[in-house]
Amino acid sequence: MADSTKYIPIGGTGTTLNSHLNTLFPILKARKTLTVAYCFTFAFVALTVFLAFCPSPNTSSPFFTSIFSSTATTASSASSYKSQLSSIFSFFFPNTTISSSATLHTDTTRSSNSTSQSPQTSKKTFKTTPFENQTQTTPPTRSKIPSDHHTAKPPDHVVNKEPSSGNNHTQVSDEDKAVKKTNQSSNGVGHSPNKNLSSLVNGGGTEKGVGHSNYTVSWSKKQKNGSNETDSRVKDEFMESLIKCEFFDGEWIKEDSYPLYEPGSCNIIDEQFNCIQNGRPDKAFQKYKWKPKGCSLPRLDGHRMLDMLRGKRLIFVGDSINRNMWESLICILRNAVKDKSKVYEANGRVHFRGEASYSFIFKDYNFSVELFVSPFLVQEWEVQVKNGTKKETLRLDLVGKSSVQYKNADIIIFNTGHWWTHDKTSKGKDYYQEGSHVYDELNVLEAFRRAITTWSRWIDANINQSKSMVFFRGYSASHFSGGQWNSGGQCDSETVPIKNEKYLREYPPKMRVLEKVLKNMKAHVTYLNVTKMTDFRKDGHPSIYRKQNLSPEERKSPLRYQDCSHWCLPGVPDAWNEILYAELLLKQYQNQQKRP
Repeated sequence: MADSTKYIPIGGTGTTLNSHLNTLFPILKARKTLTVAYCFTFAFVALTVFLAFCPSPNTSSPFFTSIFSSTATTASSASSYKSQLSSIFSFFFPNTTISSSATLHTDTTRSSNSTSQSPQTSKKTFKTTPFENQTQTTPPTRSKIPSDHHTAKPPDHVVNKEPSSGNNHTQVSDEDKAVKKTNQSSNGVGHSPNKNLSSLVNGGGTEKGVGHSNYTVSWSKKQKNGSNETDSRVKDEFMESLIKCEFFDGEWIKEDSYPLYEPGSCNIIDEQFNCIQNGRPDKAFQKYKWKPKGCSLPRLDGHRMLDMLRGKRLIFVGDSINRNMWESLICILRNAVKDKSKVYEANGRVHFRGEASYSFIFKDYNFSVELFVSPFLVQEWEVQVKNGTKKETLRLDLVGKSSVQYKNADIIIFNTGHWWTHDKTSKGKDYYQEGSHVYDELNVLEAFRRAITTWSRWIDANINQSKSMVFFRGYSASHFSGGQWNSGGQCDSETVPIKNEKYLREYPPKMRVLEKVLKNMKAHVTYLNVTKMTDFRKDGHPSIYRKQNLSPEERKSPLRYQDCSHWCLPGVPDAWNEILYAELLLKQYQNQQKRP
């Protein structure tokens, strides 16, 4: 009895089964709910993975389309897997380093609008180009690029001096890359319909040797997307900025892409100017370019200048400083010629001192660059004195004998100056002659004025202005310290240009005389006033590096014999030729504007 009643539940036997069932139902319900939840989650994940990696190209679901469309429209078939995976992570983890679809859309839009670099990046990594400072405050004489043009990107060779963030990169189409590659690799003239414009406005390239045309990515974009009208407007504004610019008011700035040709690459340079070959150890003097305050000079494009000079004669007339400039131009142009055996001196000469004239032929272009030696521009003469001997005089009333040989040339560049400082001319005793009269004494400034007036009258009477362009290059500063060229003057310790204008020398009185004569001429003469720009460059002379083989007397005191008048090549005369190039571009542009 006791055992049987021990197992009887309190409340009676009829409620025992119901009580067990009631306890079991909540457990079954919880397990069922959990199972359904797991199944639903698994199905959702499986469906999502399926749509992600096997999407239907014709899906009409805007939700899934918005997730994956950012990469599907820009990625190639080879990279679609990466693009889709990036989109998944971008969608679920928007704060990670992988760009969101919105960012990709923004970058793609920028690329299509031809703005290939962000302003922040360009300020940090780009070097100065010929359109330098065009987005900054500029002098009123310089025209700015219209604001509706896209920001110009500097040449590729000056980009990425600092590492840039991957987030700043934009996608470039294969077509863009092809255009860019074509423009960067073109040599010679006329390979691209807009080549003249591109090479015209670029002056900061880093190319050396046989130079490629100077292109920028922004110009490439304009060639593809811009109209001829837009390109023409940009060219017009650039040329107008040069027309308004005072080329000779400026400064020398360091430019690593210079010189315009490799030292040692031009074998026609006279020993007197070949400073590096003669042992000059410092080379920084070759790394400067002339920068006017009101504009940027275009870098001399040898290919373009060769084409401009095709079929013409370019003549230098003057003293050995003009020979300096003549050799510089030949080296620059020869550097742009593929077959250098087709550039040669007409008479086979390899030394360019002692003869009355020289002529370099550019056979493929049918033109010549010539030099006529005439240090005074008027005739050196001889008169017979009473005892039968002869003495030298200077005929102030007769131009040089060679004038008949070049009066029909296309471009003529004159100079005179340094020989007027020699003892014979500066003292002026029994030296100056007009007609049969030899002056006992004549002031050198007055003698110079008469000689230049004789030259100017010959120009007015003999030069056909519709055919020929006439230039006069002004006085090139010398930098003898402690004496003159024949009395121990020195400049061998000078290795950097003068920075402060207050240390420049007084403007030469002879150049004021010249300028007055030029103003009274009937013919138009372009004045290349290089006096101030050369006065800065006390570092550019050969000094003691003027020759290799010294005479016995020079070996005894080599520092006594220095050249502080002429210029090392490559060097300062290259900048004169860049200004000459800019003047020729302006003349060509003005002639084109006159055409109906």
